[in-house]
Amino acid sequence: MTREPDFTIGIEEEYLLVDPETGELAEAPEALMDECREALEDQVSPEFLQCQIEVGTRVCATIGEAREDLRRLRACVAEVSTKHGLAPIAASCHPFSDWKDQHHTPKDRYDGLARDLGGVARRMLICGMHVHVGIDDKETRIDLANQMIYFLPHLLALSCSSPFWQGEDTGLSSYRLTVFDNLPRTGLPPRLGSWGEFERSVGVLTELELIEDASKIWWDLRPSSKFPTIESRICDVAPRLEDTLTLAALTQAIVRMLWRLSQKNQRWRIYDRFLVAENRWRAQRYGITEGLIDFGRREIVPMPELIDELLSLLGEDLGVLRATTEAERARDIAQSGTSAQRQRQVLADAQSGGADQAEAMRKVVRHLIDEFHEGL
Repeated sequence: MTREPDFTIGIEEEYLLVDPETGELAEAPEALMDECREALEDQVSPEFLQCQIEVGTRVCATIGEAREDLRRLRACVAEVSTKHGLAPIAASCHPFSDWKDQHHTPKDRYDGLARDLGGVARRMLICGMHVHVGIDDKETRIDLANQMIYFLPHLLALSCSSPFWQGEDTGLSSYRLTVFDNLPRTGLPPRLGSWGEFERSVGVLTELELIEDASKIWWDLRPSSKFPTIESRICDVAPRLEDTLTLAALTQAIVRMLWRLSQKNQRWRIYDRFLVAENRWRAQRYGITEGLIDFGRREIVPMPELIDELLSLLGEDLGVLRATTEAERARDIAQSGTSAQRQRQVLADAQSGGADQAEAMRKVVRHLIDEFHEGL
């Protein structure tokens, strides 16, 4: 039996900055970024658009450690933003602001993206969350990532926080993916045979100077370009801190479960990407309301049942990782609903109370501000 990996965890989140009175997006003043950097150093950075800010935890041994670090990061961003008359929200699309009114951050990397991607980049008014799980061995990273693809729709369904786009209900639970999938090198990753195959594929593009490195490969799941980790990128960013931790705990435990199976010469069945993509679409469209396909049973199974099955499967791993409490909250999400559903309910309640569309949408933003501050 090989040495057990550490399964360290790291979480990255992207936030939008808004005017708390109007709910409109607001550009981060340089003084705000300077104060955040002074307090958080390299754990905070500007994002592609000037109305965005990104944070990342340290490498954490447990989900409890990640909670403390992420709470500190969120609290600092909230406090500094308040000083500058702004507020952060953690939603993957702003409910009503127009992407055409936003400007990208003047930085070499982002100037290059705007140049290379043209009009596609301009619409990138979206935020996500990324979860890194530490796996030192490169070949193990590839093998586990191939198997983990099956679970990406489950994670997406629980995370949905982007039902609105430019003031309209899109009918989707994660409109973010609709925008993101317009970029090249996105979506479900291909099945890779080895680390060498991954490097050779990336090498074709880097040698032709089409991309500078693997950080420009934006699959839903990838071997990280910077760290010895598997990086899940499928999820919408979660308004509530505790929901972020639930998604991160599940991601960490799924990786360990797949590794544990490998130690018994077992593995998760790898299904055709065509089938997994159908579940990805169902999660993007419906969130947790319509269930996903169980390919073994050839049935559409309700999300509460799927989450019960998943937690049962992960029980041993969650115990070892000390993440049971956080992961168990997935049952609450599957039963009571995602952020997308809560946002729609706030809108409906405001309109029922006599608010017009504009005021109802502002109430959605205020709701997202409140949820960001929960638990800080």
